[in-house]
Amino acid sequence: MSATFGGRTGRQGKFSEWLRARRPGRPLDQGADGTGREELLIAAAAAGLPLAPAAYPSGFRCSCDRVGCPTPARHPVSFAWQTQSTTDRAQIERWARHQPQANFITATGMVHDVLDVPFAAGSEALERLLAAGIEVGPVAESQSESGEGRLLFFTLTRGTPEDEDEWWPCELDCHPETMDEHPGLRWHCRGSYVLVPPARLPGDLDVHWVRGPEHPLPDPLSLLEILTDACSRHVGEQPDHANTAWPSRG
Repeated sequence: MSATFGGRTGRQGKFSEWLRARRPGRPLDQGADGTGREELLIAAAAAGLPLAPAAYPSGFRCSCDRVGCPTPARHPVSFAWQTQSTTDRAQIERWARHQPQANFITATGMVHDVLDVPFAAGSEALERLLAAGIEVGPVAESQSESGEGRLLFFTLTRGTPEDEDEWWPCELDCHPETMDEHPGLRWHCRGSYVLVPPARLPGDLDVHWVRGPEHPLPDPLSLLEILTDACSRHVGEQPDHANTAWPSRG
């Protein structure tokens, strides 16, 4: 059920080159092994990821009625997405069958969080994590027209710590249009969401699994040091960015 990285160029070694080799001609609503859209969504829900319907591409635009939508095909269709999100198989099957073009989001901060990093930094970190024998959970790639894209590391949620001054929801993570302003690592917790594979984006781009939801969710703190280190180096190499955006606490 796991998919592989889309084609990229970079400094990674043979292991990363293997990760980036993507099966040609794969439909955007299938996994690399041919697994269908509905089956992939049910597998995500079975792994504990609460899902809700999202917009989808309409040509190079969004299916929603917002003129000039800033996040085409990347946002929920309902303002009640947090309460609507569910792992109920019957409900997800109904949504998938009645809305065959819809993408789906997964609400973070309930069961899982997502550590969201630039593709180059994430692929370097993933190689280091696996080489060090650190448990890595599900990982998805969200492609972009610029070719950079993002890697999404799915982890257990940090929940609601007793000291709210140390952990709080952050609206920043709800708005993918701010990605270019915050090129480092972002932490999707309570009040946030990400697209769950398989998802289609304008321009024949997609969101697909690199490591599928069959992998257990790890503690986010076990990944954090290597991810932030990779992001620091990645941002330092970009002439337009002065600083790494450290994880948002929520």
